[in-house]
Amino acid sequence: MATLKVPPQPPSPSEDSEQLRKAFQGWGTNEALIISILAHRNAVQRKLIREAYYLAYGEDLLKDLDKELSSDFERAVLLWVLDPAERDAFLANEATKKLTSDDWVIIEITSTRSSLDLLKAKQAYQSRFKKSLEEDVAHHTSGDIRKLLVPLVSTYRYEGDEVNMTLAKSEAKMLHEKISKKAYNDEDLVRILTTRSRAQITATLNQYKNEFGNAINKDLKTDPKDKYLKLLRATIKCLTYPEKYFSKVLRLAINRLGTDEWALTRVVTTRAEVDLQRIGEEYQRRNSVPLDRAIAGDTSGDYKGFLLHLAGHDN
Repeated sequence: MATLKVPPQPPSPSEDSEQLRKAFQGWGTNEALIISILAHRNAVQRKLIREAYYLAYGEDLLKDLDKELSSDFERAVLLWVLDPAERDAFLANEATKKLTSDDWVIIEITSTRSSLDLLKAKQAYQSRFKKSLEEDVAHHTSGDIRKLLVPLVSTYRYEGDEVNMTLAKSEAKMLHEKISKKAYNDEDLVRILTTRSRAQITATLNQYKNEFGNAINKDLKTDPKDKYLKLLRATIKCLTYPEKYFSKVLRLAINRLGTDEWALTRVVTTRAEVDLQRIGEEYQRRNSVPLDRAIAGDTSGDYKGFLLHLAGHDN
């Protein structure tokens, strides 16, 4: 359930690119015009606008936006204008390059995208950075975290709804045995989470709860400070209930002593065309505040306006 509002008959890509060019000219940038166009075009339309812009002016729209805009607003617009696969490649590369690698971003990209979208992101990664995402993730992680992340990045899951209930029962039992023994890094536990389809994992985890009384994430909360266990729980949440995971990321980004704009921007730009509406419903259910009001109260200026437009609130 996307929140993005696209006009039923938008102007042609060449008209849009002409308007954007106008927004860059004259005294100061016309940010309102940029928002009114880019925050109301889907991924295909944005790609066509970039192509039309290059054809008309011989320049990359992204570079011109980079020159004209600044700070959080600039980052949000640039991430949004990127093709989804390019965006994922960029975010993943950034996550491995940070001084303390941001493993949550890798978990999000590997566990909430379809197998085809993950493959496209990996192709975009190779094309842009001249190496593989697997290579960089393996290089920037170690120990149990590497043991979890490398298979997640390498996987190509079955996307259908077929479920094998016999397998779900036996694997639920196996997971319970491993967790009871605190063998959280066990090969079979990691294999189940990194290779099975979402439908199969959901069936296995439902079976786990029915048979053993607790949701698996509750049993994995034995040591709240253990980063590997946190990542394991995040993987399970992303695979089975992404809106719950993202609504928590947003709550942590907004409700801290200074907003975590990077996390806020990442969730809004990557989910606006996917399930931001469901994430917003989950956010309101858990925090008793509508997501748009929370964003508006914690941001300002063009950055606030742009995020609210992506979230489907034009006022």
